[in-house]
Amino acid sequence: MKQTPQWYSIRARAAEPRAAEVFIYGDIGDSYWAETITAANFCKEIAALDVDQITVRINSVGGSVPDGLAIHNAIKRHKASVTTSIDGMALSIASLIAMAGDTVEMADNAMLMIHAPWTGIYGNSVQLRDQADVLDKWAEAMSTSYAAKTGKPAADMLALLTDGVDHYYTAAEAEAEGFVDAVIDALPIAASGVVPQASLSRFRSLPGNQAAGIPAAAAAITQEKSMSKEETLAAGQATAAHQAEITAAAAAATTAALVADKQRRTDIEGAFAKFSQAEGIQAVLKTCLDDHACTVETANAKLLAHLGASSTPIAGNHVVTLEDETDKFRVAATSALVVRAGFSTAEQRAAVRANPYRGYTLLDLARNCLARAGIKTDGMDKMQLVAAAFTQSTSDFPVLLESTMHKVLQNAYGKAALTWNRFCAIGSVSDFRAHNRYRTGSFGVLDSVGQNGEFKNKSIPDGEKASITAGTKGNIINLNRQMVINDDLGAFVGLANSLGGAAARTVEVAVYALLAENSGLGPTMSDTHPLFDAAHSNVGSSAALAMAAIDADRVIMASQKDVSGNDYLSLTPSVLLVPIGLGGTARSVNGAQYDPDTANKLQKPNIVNGLFSDIVDTPRLTGNRRYLFADPSIAPVLEVAFLDGQQEPYLEMQDGFDVDGTRYKVRLDYGTAAVDYRGAVTNAGG
Repeated sequence: MKQTPQWYSIRARAAEPRAAEVFIYGDIGDSYWAETITAANFCKEIAALDVDQITVRINSVGGSVPDGLAIHNAIKRHKASVTTSIDGMALSIASLIAMAGDTVEMADNAMLMIHAPWTGIYGNSVQLRDQADVLDKWAEAMSTSYAAKTGKPAADMLALLTDGVDHYYTAAEAEAEGFVDAVIDALPIAASGVVPQASLSRFRSLPGNQAAGIPAAAAAITQEKSMSKEETLAAGQATAAHQAEITAAAAAATTAALVADKQRRTDIEGAFAKFSQAEGIQAVLKTCLDDHACTVETANAKLLAHLGASSTPIAGNHVVTLEDETDKFRVAATSALVVRAGFSTAEQRAAVRANPYRGYTLLDLARNCLARAGIKTDGMDKMQLVAAAFTQSTSDFPVLLESTMHKVLQNAYGKAALTWNRFCAIGSVSDFRAHNRYRTGSFGVLDSVGQNGEFKNKSIPDGEKASITAGTKGNIINLNRQMVINDDLGAFVGLANSLGGAAARTVEVAVYALLAENSGLGPTMSDTHPLFDAAHSNVGSSAALAMAAIDADRVIMASQKDVSGNDYLSLTPSVLLVPIGLGGTARSVNGAQYDPDTANKLQKPNIVNGLFSDIVDTPRLTGNRRYLFADPSIAPVLEVAFLDGQQEPYLEMQDGFDVDGTRYKVRLDYGTAAVDYRGAVTNAGG
């Protein structure tokens, strides 16, 4: 590779101990035209200058955009007062470097040029489009520096960097646009090399007279009143030793700074590692890493502040709960098993496409769980491997199987076609003792005050009570090692699905069994009468399902009085429960606009149209008997109470002693009872 001349030099001013002069004469950085010398050394050397005043002299047609940005920022960061002086040319990225000065000067015969960043690339269409996006980002980054110098909007500067035109400015024009602060006479400086004509050939838009004239002008600037050969040699010898010292010191300081910054970044990343999944945490981490002045202590303070901002105070403290790696593994592995077993939702099937455990067999998961627990499986046969996965206390394998079965169990329970919850109240009990349900009476109306202003004493009305007791229903299923080795998901996941449906049907069957007692009149209540009984005034005169008969049943329900018999409850039917064979007739009666049983159907409106919000028809009822229920949240009649409100079946795992594997117990704790009779009416039909 051809070695290009160094495009910059730095020297101290002999007459000013606290001042230095920097020459940027040539192609900048690591580019097509400058193949070997990057901006790294420049940034190191200028950072090492312990001076109060720096003059940066520029005569360059540009070069590498990334290196130019780094040079601009290195100059900006220095504590010294910086003057940038455009001696000949500041074209392309060199013009951005010129903007770094606290004061920008430009020789009256010099030139400045701003244009869109460009590059050379080969590759496919995707790569070419990506590179175009990179160039646009460079333009955005550069526009802020031009805007900061000129005071103009960044959007205006971005327009100069994206319109594809090379914008040339004379010294006077550059001053008028705010790019430079002062136009000065051409100054005598030591010849540091003239920009070659070959470098200018890259700018095709440069007018012919300028293309030929700029090198000559630059030569005039650098050679006018220049020092003699002897004076130049002496000056070079005087500064060579000093320059070597500065370079060595800069290299040592840079090495130390890089080591310290690497350790700083490592410590900060370690502090953030446990919270990497928290919302917005990566942005905070990037800010701390990119800020070289940010210490580990400062980063920790920013981390705590960010986490605390999204937390809710509890007793004066902030509590943040995050999902750890074990939880993520269990969730992902469980989802993969559920999908493989065929008992998943559309969302779960879509999500599993990116699941790392997709396609894992049970044996694969068992081995993975042991590896995560730090247990080597080398030399184990399949039976030993599965046995270890079940028995090692640190293994997640039994938990994965339990979680999978629990999800399938609850999914099957939730999907079961149930009807009891449409007309029964749902309650909760805290234990397996009898729990009372109280119904209070009313005071009726207020009594008249006597002639002498006397108020009558009113007796507190008596109440009624019913009770409900929860019991337990359940089964045990066993999972042995052979099922795992055979990857027989259906052997236990399918059973869990079946048990979920069985649990749902258990409650359904219990409710209808309760209703079927006493030949369909329901269970015997504490007053020794069936739920539906003449003593309860909730049995209608037998009549076929029709408009008039339903209206008569409605009147019976509305006529019920409260516990004290002081006032009407004015309840209205909400749910109609009928045998499956009467479902169509029930919906017709409820939905018809006119009485469907009259000879002239267009003359008599249906007086019970829309009376019921729900029609429940079920094969669990036979014959013609129908039941009308008020809204169970207003006037509950039948109640299903679950232990601690847990409506879904519960799965419990236990290591098998008499089974070569593990066993799972499925249980559902609930009870059913009739708690009142006033919110329902029955009719035997006809």
